[in-house]
Amino acid sequence: MHVPDGFLDAPTSVATGVVAAVGIGLALRGARRELDDRTAPLAGLVATFIFATQMLNFPVGAGTSGHLIGGALAAVLVGPATALLCMSVVFLVQCLLFADGGITALGTNIFLMGIVTVLVGWAVFRGLQMVLPRRVSSVPAAAAGAALVSVPVAALAFVGLYAVGGTVEIPLASLTTAMLSVHALIGLGEAAITFLAVGSIVAVRPDLVFGARRVLATRALELRTAAK
Repeated sequence: MHVPDGFLDAPTSVATGVVAAVGIGLALRGARRELDDRTAPLAGLVATFIFATQMLNFPVGAGTSGHLIGGALAAVLVGPATALLCMSVVFLVQCLLFADGGITALGTNIFLMGIVTVLVGWAVFRGLQMVLPRRVSSVPAAAAGAALVSVPVAALAFVGLYAVGGTVEIPLASLTTAMLSVHALIGLGEAAITFLAVGSIVAVRPDLVFGARRVLATRALELRTAAK
């Protein structure tokens, strides 16, 4: 989903750049509440993992391939604010060192694959946590559901940006169909990777997973109440 230079007009690129800059500024403040000395190293590992897995493509049919975006995964592991910082670093390195996504489109890519996937993924994750059993074992399933939804929503956000400031002559209906069909399949791959990644960490160190904190706190409270 990396947007190249020139695909969107200058006003749209500038607008998404401003939104991305504001989002990063807010994330810098929010990350202070999410990280501590014990979990801070995980942020670097998350950024490294997402960077590496984004380099690995998997086929989704008709000669098309996809790769992990990782917004929902990062939000569950380290919190939404820290996740946005991790994603922004990944896109900056990809842009400057690998020409993956244009420099003028950096704000657009951070907005689409960073802000949108992180916020949507975190919102879906928290919603699923409210309806799933309050057990640590439910965290990977909720994370997978969040990843599944976040990818096509980001694709729709791209279509919306194209409708406002697209510079390439592509029928909007055709673009919408193509983006949703491909990214729905990519979302399935993202959900599987997210489930496995979160599940492997939850199995050994659930205390390091930001999305598991509420479940662990509830369980601790129940144990204290039962002890009394």
